Amino acid sequence: MTSQRIVLASRPVGTVSEENFRIEEAPLPKPAEGEVLVRNLWLSLDPYMRGRMSDAKSYVKGVEIGEVMVGQTVGEVLESRHPKLAVGDTVLTQLGWQHYGCTKDATRIDSSRAPPSYYLGLMGMPGLTAYFGLKELGQPKAGETVVVSAASGAVGSVVGQLAKIWGARAVGIAGGRE
Repeated sequence: MTSQRIVLASRPVGTVSEENFRIEEAPLPKPAEGEVLVRNLWLSLDPYMRGRMSDAKSYVKGVEIGEVMVGQTVGEVLESRHPKLAVGDTVLTQLGWQHYGCTKDATRIDSSRAPPSYYLGLMGMPGLTAYFGLKELGQPKAGETVVVSAASGAVGSVVGQLAKIWGARAVGIAGGRE
């Protein structure tokens, strides 16, 4: 059995295009001690990924040419050698753009609380970024106006909703002059 994965084939100059990626077949990985084999069901696509395709110096290592493209995933544990995860568990991982992967770093999620894909958005990194960024840093008060740049994005759309829930007026900016 094999796994398909999408690797970075070249560094984008300007707009990202299909030519910047390559689909590869790879042997199905086997989990080492402390790992799980996960079949990815959902994949995040987030703005930070554009920066990771660059070789410019950054706060985090970029994706090398030929490496699997990064990204959070939600998937199902197919095989477990992990002490706290079992076959059938639904998990949040950082396995990137591939059908199957092995990892030690998987977090079990509760799909009875919300659809599993929500853990890549509202209940995941974008939602947590919005919540803590607004609540802890912005500290909006009822009646204030909160201006949200990139209001159409995963984080910005949640910020606008939270601002309204907390009694502030939300003004969203999305796009440019066009």
